[in-house]
Amino acid sequence: MPDGREKKETDRGFWKYEGGKTGLLSWIFTTDHKRIGILYLSSLAVFFVAGVTFGLLMRLELIAPGRTIMSASAYNSIFTLHGVIMIFLFIIPGIPVSLGNFLLPLQIGARDVAFPRLNLLSWWLYIAGGCIALLSLFTGTGPPDTGWTFYAPYSIKTGTNVSLAVFAAFVLGFSSILTGMNFITTVHRLRAPGMTWFRLPLFVWSLYATAWVQVLATPILAITLLLIIIERFFGVGFFDPAKGGDPILYQHLFWIYSHPAVYIMIVPAMGVVTEIIPVFARRTVFGYKAIAFSSIGIGAVGFFVWGHHMFTSGISDTSKVIFSLLTFLVAIPSAIKVFNWVASLYKGSIKVDTPLLFVIAFIFLFCIGGLTGLINGTLATNIHIHDTHFIVAHFHYVMFGGTAFAFFAGLHYWFPKIFGRMYSEARAKLAWFFLFIGFNVLYFPMFLVGWQGMPRRYYDYLPVFHTPNIISTIGSWILAAGLAMMLVNLIRSIKKGEQTGSNPWKGTTLEWTVPSPPPVENFEEIPTVTHGPYKYDEN
Repeated sequence: MPDGREKKETDRGFWKYEGGKTGLLSWIFTTDHKRIGILYLSSLAVFFVAGVTFGLLMRLELIAPGRTIMSASAYNSIFTLHGVIMIFLFIIPGIPVSLGNFLLPLQIGARDVAFPRLNLLSWWLYIAGGCIALLSLFTGTGPPDTGWTFYAPYSIKTGTNVSLAVFAAFVLGFSSILTGMNFITTVHRLRAPGMTWFRLPLFVWSLYATAWVQVLATPILAITLLLIIIERFFGVGFFDPAKGGDPILYQHLFWIYSHPAVYIMIVPAMGVVTEIIPVFARRTVFGYKAIAFSSIGIGAVGFFVWGHHMFTSGISDTSKVIFSLLTFLVAIPSAIKVFNWVASLYKGSIKVDTPLLFVIAFIFLFCIGGLTGLINGTLATNIHIHDTHFIVAHFHYVMFGGTAFAFFAGLHYWFPKIFGRMYSEARAKLAWFFLFIGFNVLYFPMFLVGWQGMPRRYYDYLPVFHTPNIISTIGSWILAAGLAMMLVNLIRSIKKGEQTGSNPWKGTTLEWTVPSPPPVENFEEIPTVTHGPYKYDEN
């Protein structure tokens, strides 16, 4: 049971972080990492709902051959906006900026991040980038229609409002860089006494590895997008072959960032999973150092595999073989994590609550996504399935089935810490069931039609692909119902949920030693750490 001080902190509510300051200005000018994490969480939820809405519209269009609810040009704009919002405004920033911002200082025993004002600036840039992206819908000659990759030369020649959407991604890149710099400095400089590198929680290790990828890879994307804008406005021939440019150069530059960005998305998700498993299995995590080093290994090798996106673009056979080999090598540290997760569950005293259900779903879906990724990385099969719905299915099994399900797991796990209240466990499990079933009904048929040759990004398709597309569209409705149940349950619980103590899950990391929600500056006294983060009596 919480003591009197914990009860007082719980009663004040999450909206009174920073010693009871209230009002809109106290939020948008805050430097408290906890409030900034909640600002990010709220923003992510809004953009996520918008991205899901665009996805539902796409699936409704594809329920039958021919036109159903929109024109071909509208479909191109819808899938572009769906991709831009989901990738740049939800999946890439998602876990680090919300859960990471809130929990990183708590888990290392710090009062805040190293640069609180820079942290606030990164949120402002995130909001600015999101607003610019939405502005591109309603200004210029129409919404962008290039796809989220902005491939040249079409992104240079199209008459739609591509420049503003590209500039939005450019601004969002700066937000990502600032967050990465902040996290790296925080981990290096603000760890509590006794918090050695191998006493760090593994979620912190994942954020640290991700931050390096953000800092090193994101500037490449920023420069590339800037070149698109310069070519559109000034006619300089970087990527347009009619002006002596090279469109393949754009693909190289884009994927040099965007494949490491896949690991910006998935490595923090793996960190969330590693935090939850030992708590609900009541076991010390198996292979702590292997999991920590595998996070660094994924980030490092991930820089060198971008070429597997370009096997059909005309690159040399030697390059294809090298990139194919590296694609297989990057699967090794991911496999290490999966093995250690399963080993941590083995013979554990497992308590199957909602966070663990999302974790188990993550492992299942991520393994499907990872194994199909090896099919993509194989030269012979890649030629057959490149730019088909097989790629769409693989990508969503990794990104949505992986990152988003882990994000939902972390949100349910740390919800009582962030808000001081507990959600309805029965409603949460029902939402999980709908999400898991709906996800597989939506995306698994895409593997089948992709293998049969149905191209992605097409507004129409042959009648032979009709039945799987009907099934996928029905799956999208089930998935949307699960998302609605989950969001309603969590939002309702923020005010009406049962109040909790400081440690409802019996976790052993430092964030569970402070009241829920955490007080101003987190700790009355900076703790001294004497052992690793996962210590359970396994007898």
